Amino acid sequence: MIGVIDYGAGNLGSVMNALKRLGSEGRFVKGPEEIAGGNVPYEKLLFPGDGHFATAMASLEKSGYAAALREWIQADKPFLGICIGLQLLFDSSEEAFKENGAFKENVCGLGVIPGTVKRFPGRKVPQIGWNQTQARPGSKLFRGLPENSFFYYIHSYYTVPADDSVAAAWAEYYVRYCSVIEQGALAAVQFHPEKSGALGLKLLENWIGG
Repeated sequence: MIGVIDYGAGNLGSVMNALKRLGSEGRFVKGPEEIAGGNVPYEKLLFPGDGHFATAMASLEKSGYAAALREWIQADKPFLGICIGLQLLFDSSEEAFKENGAFKENVCGLGVIPGTVKRFPGRKVPQIGWNQTQARPGSKLFRGLPENSFFYYIHSYYTVPADDSVAAAWAEYYVRYCSVIEQGALAAVQFHPEKSGALGLKLLENWIGG
Protein backbone atom coordinates (compact mmCIF):
# COMPACT_ATOMS: atom_id res chain seq x y z
CA MET A 1 0.00 0.00 0.00
CA ILE A 2 1.15 3.55 -0.78
CA GLY A 3 0.80 6.13 1.96
CA VAL A 4 0.00 9.65 0.71
CA ILE A 5 0.95 12.54 3.00
CA ASP A 6 -1.83 15.11 3.40
CA TYR A 7 -0.66 18.28 5.14
CA GLY A 8 -3.34 20.54 3.66
CA ALA A 9 -1.88 21.13 0.19
CA GLY A 10 -3.69 20.86 -3.13
CA ASN A 11 -3.50 18.36 -6.01
CA LEU A 12 -4.11 15.39 -3.72
CA GLY A 13 -7.17 14.27 -5.66
CA SER A 14 -5.18 14.21 -8.91
CA VAL A 15 -2.50 12.07 -7.29
CA MET A 16 -5.02 9.58 -5.88
CA ASN A 17 -6.75 9.35 -9.26
CA ALA A 18 -3.41 8.67 -10.96
CA LEU A 19 -2.62 5.85 -8.52
CA LYS A 20 -6.08 4.39 -9.10
CA ARG A 21 -5.57 4.46 -12.88
CA LEU A 22 -2.35 2.51 -12.38
CA GLY A 23 -4.15 -0.09 -10.28
CA SER A 24 -2.28 0.84 -7.09
CA GLU A 25 -3.86 1.24 -3.68
CA GLY A 26 -3.19 4.62 -2.10
CA ARG A 27 -4.38 5.81 1.30
CA PHE A 28 -3.97 9.09 3.11
CA VAL A 29 -1.64 8.74 6.09
CA LYS A 30 -3.67 9.43 9.24
CA GLY A 31 -0.76 10.74 11.31
CA PRO A 32 3.02 10.59 11.83
CA GLU A 33 2.65 7.57 14.09
CA GLU A 34 1.64 5.53 11.03
CA ILE A 35 5.03 6.03 9.36
CA ALA A 36 7.32 5.99 12.41
CA GLY A 37 8.82 2.92 14.01
CA GLY A 38 9.05 -0.60 12.67
CA ASN A 39 5.40 -1.63 12.28
CA VAL A 40 3.92 0.56 9.54
CA PRO A 41 1.07 -0.27 7.10
CA TYR A 42 2.78 1.27 4.05
CA GLU A 43 5.38 -0.06 1.64
CA LYS A 44 5.96 3.34 0.01
CA LEU A 45 5.36 7.01 0.83
CA LEU A 46 4.28 9.71 -1.60
CA PHE A 47 4.49 13.41 -0.65
CA PRO A 48 2.61 15.52 -3.22
CA GLY A 49 1.34 19.07 -3.30
CA ASP A 50 2.26 22.68 -3.66
CA GLY A 51 2.59 25.53 -1.21
CA HIS A 52 4.94 27.88 0.63
CA PHE A 53 8.17 26.40 1.99
CA ALA A 54 8.01 28.01 5.45
CA THR A 55 4.29 27.34 5.90
CA ALA A 56 4.69 23.71 4.87
CA MET A 57 7.65 23.17 7.21
CA ALA A 58 5.78 24.79 10.11
CA SER A 59 2.89 22.40 9.52
CA LEU A 60 5.19 19.38 9.34
CA GLU A 61 7.05 20.33 12.52
CA LYS A 62 3.87 21.08 14.48
CA SER A 63 2.17 17.86 13.44
CA GLY A 64 5.21 15.66 14.07
CA TYR A 65 5.49 14.63 10.43
CA ALA A 66 8.93 16.23 10.01
CA ALA A 67 10.68 13.83 12.39
CA ALA A 68 8.73 10.84 11.05
CA LEU A 69 9.61 11.70 7.44
CA ARG A 70 13.29 12.09 8.29
CA GLU A 71 13.24 8.70 9.99
CA TRP A 72 11.53 7.07 6.98
CA ILE A 73 13.94 8.56 4.45
CA GLN A 74 17.06 7.89 6.53
CA ALA A 75 15.95 4.24 6.77
CA ASP A 76 16.06 4.20 2.93
CA LYS A 77 12.40 3.29 2.52
CA PRO A 78 10.72 4.11 -0.83
CA PHE A 79 9.70 7.78 -0.98
CA LEU A 80 8.53 10.03 -3.81
CA GLY A 81 8.22 13.79 -3.37
CA ILE A 82 6.32 15.94 -5.87
CA CYS A 83 6.81 19.72 -6.28
CA ILE A 84 7.02 21.09 -2.70
CA GLY A 85 7.73 17.46 -1.74
CA LEU A 86 11.07 17.87 -3.55
CA GLN A 87 11.99 21.30 -2.19
CA LEU A 88 11.30 20.43 1.46
CA LEU A 89 14.00 17.72 1.33
CA PHE A 90 16.68 20.42 1.19
CA ASP A 91 18.35 22.44 3.95
CA SER A 92 16.67 25.78 3.22
CA SER A 93 14.85 27.90 0.65
CA GLU A 94 14.93 31.54 -0.36
CA GLU A 95 11.13 31.41 -0.24
CA ALA A 96 11.25 30.86 3.50
CA PHE A 97 13.24 33.87 4.59
CA LYS A 98 12.32 36.66 2.19
CA GLU A 99 9.12 38.43 3.15
CA ASN A 100 7.82 41.80 1.93
CA GLY A 101 11.21 42.53 0.40
CA ALA A 102 13.04 42.07 3.71
CA PHE A 103 14.98 39.07 4.97
CA LYS A 104 13.94 37.32 8.15
CA GLU A 105 15.27 34.35 10.10
CA ASN A 106 15.93 31.34 7.89
CA VAL A 107 13.63 28.32 8.07
CA CYS A 108 15.23 24.88 7.91
CA GLY A 109 13.86 22.20 5.60
CA LEU A 110 13.96 18.47 6.30
CA GLY A 111 17.68 18.56 5.53
CA VAL A 112 17.96 15.06 4.07
CA ILE A 113 19.51 16.42 0.84
CA PRO A 114 22.31 18.98 1.38
CA GLY A 115 21.66 22.12 -0.62
CA THR A 116 19.23 24.96 -0.99
CA VAL A 117 16.29 26.20 -3.05
CA LYS A 118 16.56 29.45 -5.02
CA ARG A 119 14.12 31.75 -6.83
CA PHE A 120 14.27 31.96 -10.62
CA PRO A 121 16.13 35.14 -11.63
CA GLY A 122 13.85 36.21 -14.49
CA ARG A 123 10.71 38.33 -14.64
CA LYS A 124 8.25 35.65 -15.77
CA VAL A 125 7.89 33.77 -12.50
CA PRO A 126 6.41 31.31 -11.75
CA GLN A 127 7.21 28.91 -14.54
CA ILE A 128 3.85 27.48 -15.63
CA GLY A 129 3.46 24.86 -18.32
CA TRP A 130 5.23 22.07 -20.13
CA ASN A 131 8.99 21.90 -20.12
CA GLN A 132 11.54 19.52 -21.56
CA THR A 133 13.27 17.33 -18.99
CA GLN A 134 16.65 15.72 -19.65
CA ALA A 135 17.25 12.57 -17.61
CA ARG A 136 20.61 11.05 -16.83
CA PRO A 137 21.31 7.59 -18.30
CA GLY A 138 20.23 4.80 -15.98
CA SER A 139 17.58 6.76 -14.11
CA LYS A 140 15.00 4.37 -12.61
CA LEU A 141 12.17 6.89 -12.81
CA PHE A 142 12.73 7.55 -16.52
CA ARG A 143 13.08 3.91 -17.53
CA GLY A 144 11.33 3.39 -20.88
CA LEU A 145 10.55 7.09 -21.34
CA PRO A 146 11.64 9.05 -24.45
CA GLU A 147 14.68 11.29 -24.21
CA ASN A 148 13.92 14.89 -23.30
CA SER A 149 10.33 14.16 -22.33
CA PHE A 150 7.96 17.02 -21.52
CA PHE A 151 6.29 17.30 -18.11
CA TYR A 152 4.01 19.87 -16.50
CA TYR A 153 5.70 22.37 -14.16
CA ILE A 154 4.39 25.15 -11.95
CA HIS A 155 6.94 26.70 -9.57
CA SER A 156 8.90 29.84 -8.73
CA TYR A 157 11.88 28.20 -7.01
CA TYR A 158 14.39 25.58 -8.10
CA THR A 159 16.68 23.19 -6.23
CA VAL A 160 20.47 23.47 -5.99
CA PRO A 161 21.93 20.28 -4.49
CA ALA A 162 25.37 20.54 -2.89
CA ASP A 163 26.31 17.25 -4.57
CA ASP A 164 25.32 16.97 -8.24
CA SER A 165 25.41 13.18 -8.07
CA VAL A 166 21.88 13.13 -6.60
CA ALA A 167 20.49 14.88 -9.71
CA ALA A 168 18.61 12.46 -11.98
CA ALA A 169 17.21 15.01 -14.45
CA TRP A 170 17.46 18.67 -15.39
CA ALA A 171 15.21 21.30 -16.93
CA GLU A 172 15.90 24.85 -18.09
CA TYR A 173 14.06 28.06 -17.23
CA TYR A 174 16.35 31.10 -17.13
CA VAL A 175 18.92 28.68 -15.65
CA ARG A 176 19.62 24.98 -16.04
CA TYR A 177 18.50 23.36 -12.79
CA CYS A 178 18.05 20.01 -11.09
CA SER A 179 14.40 18.99 -11.46
CA VAL A 180 14.63 15.37 -10.24
CA ILE A 181 16.68 13.65 -7.56
CA GLU A 182 17.30 9.97 -6.96
CA GLN A 183 19.32 8.63 -4.04
CA GLY A 184 18.78 5.04 -2.98
CA ALA A 185 15.05 4.58 -2.36
CA LEU A 186 14.54 8.36 -2.24
CA ALA A 187 13.17 10.09 -5.34
CA ALA A 188 11.55 13.47 -5.92
CA VAL A 189 10.43 15.52 -8.90
CA GLN A 190 9.74 19.23 -9.37
CA PHE A 191 7.06 18.70 -12.03
CA HIS A 192 3.62 17.15 -11.54
CA PRO A 193 3.56 13.63 -13.04
CA GLU A 194 -0.13 13.30 -12.11
CA LYS A 195 -0.83 16.20 -14.52
CA SER A 196 1.62 15.17 -17.24
CA GLY A 197 -0.45 12.73 -19.25
CA ALA A 198 0.79 9.31 -20.34
CA LEU A 199 4.46 10.08 -19.66
CA GLY A 200 3.68 11.19 -16.12
CA LEU A 201 1.73 8.00 -15.48
CA LYS A 202 4.63 5.95 -16.86
CA LEU A 203 7.02 7.70 -14.47
CA LEU A 204 4.71 6.96 -11.53
CA GLU A 205 4.42 3.36 -12.70
CA ASN A 206 8.23 3.10 -12.74
CA TRP A 207 8.39 4.37 -9.16
CA ILE A 208 5.66 2.02 -7.98
CA GLY A 209 7.37 -0.94 -9.63
CA GLY A 210 10.74 -0.02 -8.16
